[in-house]
Amino acid sequence: MRAFLRFEDFTTGLALRLSIGFLIIAASLALYQVITRFVFASPSTWSEVITRSAMIWSVFLGVAVAFRHGAMISVEIIQQALPPRLGLSLFIVANALSAVFFAILFWQGWAMTERVANQNLAALDVSIAWAYAALPVGSVFIIIATLACMIRGAQGDWARDKAIKELEE
Repeated sequence: MRAFLRFEDFTTGLALRLSIGFLIIAASLALYQVITRFVFASPSTWSEVITRSAMIWSVFLGVAVAFRHGAMISVEIIQQALPPRLGLSLFIVANALSAVFFAILFWQGWAMTERVANQNLAALDVSIAWAYAALPVGSVFIIIATLACMIRGAQGDWARDKAIKELEE
């Protein structure tokens, strides 16, 4: 278990760094698009497409980080109202259902990525599969983070509990 949690720590850190990188690319290209359109009256044909793709990658990688830190929408109010064991059971079931959802998203995202591999992004000579690949790649990161959350929850170390303890200190 400890090895898996270290692995998850590494993968989620990687997802965070990649997500930040894609967000920087998206913000920079969006600014470039605005400048070329409104300052130079000659809009860029390629920057909007890359901006959109970078945002998709940023979101799908960022969800893993959100799971890791307990920042996803949760049933925390219900969890708090229940006895501890039942609350933990709810936490495990909710995370397990999330893992199943992202496993399905991985499978379907992989199939979609393969289907569109021969199509190109608008204004670019690049396969649109690079944008669609965010679904299966992001899903793998998310599944790893979700499983780690379940392990930490079973060990009594919920991300939410850590945040509360830090605030109290």
